[in-house]
Amino acid sequence: MARKIEIGDMITIGALAEKLSLPATRLISVLFKNGMMVTINEKIDVDTAQILVGELGLDDIEIVSKQEEIAEKETTKIVKREVSDKAQVRPPVVAVMGHVDHGKTSLLDVIRSANVTAGEAGGITQHISAYQVEHSNRIITFLDTPGHEAFAALREHGAFLTDVVIIVIAADDGIKPQTLEAIRFARKAGAQMIVAITKIDKEGANLDRIKQQLSEQQMIPEEWGGDTIIVPVSSKTKVGIDKLLDMVLLVADVEELKADIDVPGEGLVIESHMEQGRGSIAVALVQHGIVKRGDFIVAGDTYAKVRTLENSLGETISEAGPSTPIVVSGFKALPQFGNTFIVVKTEKIARDTVAENALNAHASGSNGGMTGGELIRLINKKTTMQELNVIVKADVQGSLTSVIDSLKTLDTDEVSIRVVGSGVGTITDNDIRMAATTGAIIYGFNATMPPNIKHIASRDKVQVRLYRIIYELLDDAKKELSELLIDEEIITNVGRLIVRGVFKTTKTELIFGGEVTKGKLVVPSTVTVYRDEEILGSNLVVTNLKHGPTDTKEVLEGEMCGVNVLTANRIDLEEGDRVEFFTKEIRARSLK
Repeated sequence: MARKIEIGDMITIGALAEKLSLPATRLISVLFKNGMMVTINEKIDVDTAQILVGELGLDDIEIVSKQEEIAEKETTKIVKREVSDKAQVRPPVVAVMGHVDHGKTSLLDVIRSANVTAGEAGGITQHISAYQVEHSNRIITFLDTPGHEAFAALREHGAFLTDVVIIVIAADDGIKPQTLEAIRFARKAGAQMIVAITKIDKEGANLDRIKQQLSEQQMIPEEWGGDTIIVPVSSKTKVGIDKLLDMVLLVADVEELKADIDVPGEGLVIESHMEQGRGSIAVALVQHGIVKRGDFIVAGDTYAKVRTLENSLGETISEAGPSTPIVVSGFKALPQFGNTFIVVKTEKIARDTVAENALNAHASGSNGGMTGGELIRLINKKTTMQELNVIVKADVQGSLTSVIDSLKTLDTDEVSIRVVGSGVGTITDNDIRMAATTGAIIYGFNATMPPNIKHIASRDKVQVRLYRIIYELLDDAKKELSELLIDEEIITNVGRLIVRGVFKTTKTELIFGGEVTKGKLVVPSTVTVYRDEEILGSNLVVTNLKHGPTDTKEVLEGEMCGVNVLTANRIDLEEGDRVEFFTKEIRARSLK
């Protein structure tokens, strides 16, 4: 029975070596042999750890994830920050999730009374946006999360930020894979769920089918004796919109959502981008405390003195409290999507905290972790491995992360994406120079390219491809990877001949005749010659077929013919020998 070793999501090489009672150098040497230059502080995931154990020959050890065991017990709810007795009621934070094209943006459009859909590429929300609405004299904060599967990372962060998740399901379509993904994220985040059934006025709408599907996911509707709130809505007629907002406030009241005010402001960065004339801009959600203009805030390995503070409408504000989305300028560098932020008293403390964060990140290996898939690919890597060099530019940090992550999912054992450069903002001459040097394609996602840069790219023959829809960018990259794949050679057994007479045998040529007993013989083709089960020669090239005195390209089953074959060695052919005919087809391959 295998001995189980429990680890978290990631573990350093040193810590794993200690658990295995082995010197860390043994683990490092295995990774070195497979092309991975690592240190004792490098982090690896569970799959990689298990592969390492196998490479070390420790078949009696099984690496298991503590988190997986927790997930099996369905106790993955995150621990929320404890609040004090002085905590005050705060607005609920609501995320809207579901399958692409199920009407999330249209629903939010009605709620915030602004036409957003028309301005979004393909009707798909491409970024997280955060804003507040007023209903029944109370404030509700909404996070609009992307709907396409490539933005799973953004959606998951959206769930962890929220108190209530509205799961949107189209009445005419039902539960889809992204719906299930959204439900899983919401459960993992410990958020309360409300189901909004959209498009109820469309032909084919079937509410009972959706309720049945929800029941199969252990989400029993209230009218069926469960506790899942379901609200049918229509973005066209606005039916059910008020009730949906009422239900959000009701759930918030039951949850008794509170936050401390008299603590240093803290929260999460939900977006970041560069803005001409303003520099690094972060969109963040305050979770506790107050953030004021002039405060020093630290987010990961950067900090800001808050130069401007705006609400989601772009209006300048002097301070913001819990559950408030804010737009902050003044950062020294772009904060990373998903970074927590905290207000500190002085710039010196901010600088020292940033330095400490950077040191901790380096020591823990959090700047990069090795996945099992990467190790498997390296262990099985062929000499024919082809790489597609790309440079990725995006308008905001969250999208950049998602595009790069999505591109890496296209990797196979034969071809892979190599991101040689990336960044937020417009495409620059530096990007063009790097692409020219590395032979990379520049992919721009919602990124712009000034006319003078376009001219430089044309002059240097650099390919720049701009996209606003993520799956179009991925399709393009998939097509480029497909062209790197080695063409597939398809060999087909087309016919069989039994030798009835041998006319000539030399070191370089065979001339014989016989009867076609199966299929048909064609030119061009190759043959394999058998005597019983013994192979006398293989991959011999057929140069000519004769049907009687006439040259032909094809001889059918049941007919007699003559055959000319080239050989590299003399074959003593005899009557009764079997000759199998094969054709070869070269077929271009593509990624699935």
